[in-house]
Amino acid sequence: MEESWMERYLRQNFEVPAKNPSEAAQRKWRAAVTIVKNRRRRFRMVPDLDKRQEDESKRRSVQEKIRVALYVQHAAFQFMDAANKKEYKLTDEVISAGYSIGPDELASITSKHDIKSLKMHGGVNGILQKIRVSLKNGLSSADPPTRQKIYGVNKYTEKPSRSFWMFVWDALQDLTLIILIACALISVLVGLLTEGFPKGMYDGLGIILSIFLVVFVTAISDYKQSLQFKELDKEKKKIFIHVTRDGTRQKVIIFDLVVGDIVHLSIGDQVPADGLFINGYSLLIDESSLSGESDPVEIKKEKPFLLAGTKVQDGSANMVVTAVGMKTEWGRLMSTLSQGGEDETPLQVKLNGVATIIGKIGLGFASLTFLVLIIRFLIDKWMNVGLTKWYVNDGLVILDYFAIAVTIIVVAVPEGLPLAVTLSLAFAMKKLMDQKALVRHLSACETMGSASCICTDKTGTLTTNHMVVDKIWLCDLIKSFNSGEGKIEDLNDLISDNVLSITLMGIFENSSSEVVKGKDGKNTILGTPTETALLEFGLKLEGERDKEIRVCEKVKVEPFNSVKKKMSVILSLPDGNYRAFTKGASEIILSMCDKIIDKDGEVYPLEESKSKEILDIINNFACDALRTLCLAYIDMQSYNEEDEIPLNGYTLIAVFGIKDPLRPSVRNAVMTCIEAGITVRMVTGDNINTAKAIAKECGILNGDGLAIEGPEFRNKSDEELKDLIPRIQVMARSLPLDKHKLVTKLRNMFPEVVAVTGDGTNDAPALHEADIGLAMGISGTEVAKESADVIILDDNFSTIINVARWGRAVYINIQKFVQFQLTVNIVALIVNFISACITGTAPLTAVQLLWVNMIMDTLGALALATEPPNDEMMKRPPVRRGESFITRVMWRNIIGQSLYQLVVLGTLMFGGKKILNLSGPSADELVNTLIFNSFVFCQVFNEVNSREMDKINIFQGIFRNWIFIGILSITVIFQVIIIEFLGTFASTVPLSWPFWVLSVVLGSIGLIIGAILKCIPVELKDKRENLDGYEPIPNGPDDV
Repeated sequence: MEESWMERYLRQNFEVPAKNPSEAAQRKWRAAVTIVKNRRRRFRMVPDLDKRQEDESKRRSVQEKIRVALYVQHAAFQFMDAANKKEYKLTDEVISAGYSIGPDELASITSKHDIKSLKMHGGVNGILQKIRVSLKNGLSSADPPTRQKIYGVNKYTEKPSRSFWMFVWDALQDLTLIILIACALISVLVGLLTEGFPKGMYDGLGIILSIFLVVFVTAISDYKQSLQFKELDKEKKKIFIHVTRDGTRQKVIIFDLVVGDIVHLSIGDQVPADGLFINGYSLLIDESSLSGESDPVEIKKEKPFLLAGTKVQDGSANMVVTAVGMKTEWGRLMSTLSQGGEDETPLQVKLNGVATIIGKIGLGFASLTFLVLIIRFLIDKWMNVGLTKWYVNDGLVILDYFAIAVTIIVVAVPEGLPLAVTLSLAFAMKKLMDQKALVRHLSACETMGSASCICTDKTGTLTTNHMVVDKIWLCDLIKSFNSGEGKIEDLNDLISDNVLSITLMGIFENSSSEVVKGKDGKNTILGTPTETALLEFGLKLEGERDKEIRVCEKVKVEPFNSVKKKMSVILSLPDGNYRAFTKGASEIILSMCDKIIDKDGEVYPLEESKSKEILDIINNFACDALRTLCLAYIDMQSYNEEDEIPLNGYTLIAVFGIKDPLRPSVRNAVMTCIEAGITVRMVTGDNINTAKAIAKECGILNGDGLAIEGPEFRNKSDEELKDLIPRIQVMARSLPLDKHKLVTKLRNMFPEVVAVTGDGTNDAPALHEADIGLAMGISGTEVAKESADVIILDDNFSTIINVARWGRAVYINIQKFVQFQLTVNIVALIVNFISACITGTAPLTAVQLLWVNMIMDTLGALALATEPPNDEMMKRPPVRRGESFITRVMWRNIIGQSLYQLVVLGTLMFGGKKILNLSGPSADELVNTLIFNSFVFCQVFNEVNSREMDKINIFQGIFRNWIFIGILSITVIFQVIIIEFLGTFASTVPLSWPFWVLSVVLGSIGLIIGAILKCIPVELKDKRENLDGYEPIPNGPDDV
């Protein structure tokens, strides 16, 4: 289809990418917006780019100060005179609470990395004693209130939220409304002088009351939106932290963290407060968010300082909190930034363009209308009394004409178009929150509706993430524990005590998870599902056996990460020797082994034939959709801290087959995606056979699809990938970089809108690169969540489909609203202009036009932009990049309905008295009231028509949308009140019931017109190219 002038103009001036738009693109569209009635309200949700630059400059300045404080001042400290050192005195409050160090001194030790002061206080252990913390038991649950009072709350100062009256003030900034208020006040003043009280003030007072009604309805709508965004913003900031309190491991929200809390950190976590390192392994901290330094910092006992806002890049540790909230550098940095404004969405920008175009046309029509009315008035005056005689009433007439022209601008400039997107997105985000999806960025909800490809993880997203050891190969024995075939405890009778001891040591010591006692005294396992499955297996295998057999000291830990796909540990044994354990991806661990242990504890070489046999067992486990991993060990006589953990020479102990069942709803969700034209690709680090089995089970992998391994994909050229990528449905044994490469190629080589899931720290680049990054709420790290656009709170693939469904609903709802509003714009402009040209008067007064404006703007947006999604939306192809927003289907409906309404109103305007046989002094008032009433009911029924743009059955699901029904009811009730009781202000007269019936019938004929219009075909090449998101004309009654 050839591009229309409007689409070309919008593409050239009002097009921004959905993610990370450049400042140049943002400034370009802002400069192109010329007709704005209320800039303050229109751009309320749009970031101030100058303020953003100022914030960024401020952030860099603070980061530079912190960097200097952290990395440069240490050299200066060596030459500082001890006499210059600040002295801290304990307050009575601190002393009475039983603490031996004040909040300022404690905070300065960490923020300034003051190792001398730390040593002076007895090191970390000395600090623990001074703030009365037990390393083993942590804080008491009764401690936090006292500590918050003395050491502060873990919150930083934020800008206070806006009150309702501030939104009223914003709504009053509308230039056209201000002009109308001025006109109304002059009208009241002149009316009182000429006609006296109260008759002289009715016209002006009617306009003022109408304006205040518009302002309050607008303010209420905007205020409710702000409350929704505030609630969502609170959810975004909720981070849960693992701490030790009352001797047990607990989860607390970051805001409840207090000085003295023992915090457990692991890879991907955000450091929640300033603190000191107690113990841990291989802890690397990314301090770039705070200091701007990109190189990670190693934290150890000699350098124990941890700062809030930094990220754990690798390793794990325990820390004690020493400063919270505004006592931390992060808190001070956050409080200096305005935090204002999120990048506008492509739809918001495009509708700003549409509003600009229509505004220019409206301004032209309003000017012409005013000009025609004035010319006709002057000609009439010249012919009757001459232009030399002027009266007060003449001024009132001109003022009335000016008010009508301004009101036409009020109606013509669709200020509500861009704001309707915000309204629809806010509504969708609130509903998605209830459905376990937290949308962090507005544009993601909109973009997800256009997603044509979803690259999803397997574990926890497609599967339940409730893992159990289903099968095991142990010392040449294969045992299955599925459906009661065997018990784990039976292995005790099949293997020697030596093998059992080594196996349990490997399970419990080479683990990032912990077995802790809960408040009820029962064992609870804290950690990843895979680790949990292994520890549960270990606990059952161990039974009541003496746990001393696995008591030893860890001397080096290499935590698991998605690149190495293994975890290793070196243990110091009681006999003075050392033992290293490693576990991870089966093929990788097997390749590191050259020995094997039998059930009697004898170690013998791993022959190539035996290695192939074990590999077959691994593949058999994988073909049963089991996640496989191997456990191996190596004994060492000596170890130095500088030594790396061995990479070969291991003895293979066991192969675990871990079952992770498919989520019950996944297959249906995948089928929904296929029907919706969305390709689902599984990207996993698991064995390819496991991945293929799961993919087939959930319907992702079909006969034509391709399953490929990460290393193979990595080595393909761009030319090969061009042919390969469309067929890829499964990528196994992939690294995060493979996922990133796949996403990049899908977006750049093909016109795909890509959504990608991720949970690990290394997934952050892919989440950032994708059109929509989806982080897992349960298994995802804070680093992954921060890089994502949407957080899937229940880690469920079906929730992702809900996001896509609501994304499509937002897009289609805005199209419905635009169709409805453009119809009202066209009719209102043409009716007033033609009437002004022919009769010299406008049939719709300023008060009436203000009411029409509220129907089509705020109320229309509430009714149409909040329509919930239906299943039909997921049976249409996604809207591709660059597609026309205002489609041929929409133009057909707009033009058809406008023509009908113009014929109805034109007939009443020029032949109403004759057709209805009206005469007498009140005939003109009666006809004008009938025109106004019919016009409003035409909009009411057109609103119903707009629910479906291409389907004849417009009533489907209407009673499930109580907002729509409520808005229609309010509109009709207020219309009755205006006609029957507020005629003095609205320039109407009460209508008899036949005229009410006539108005309703004329409006309802629009439904029949709508049905006829939908039978007029629009040009389509094929269904796949019907990219406006709507189905062709129904072929039978089931499609209607």
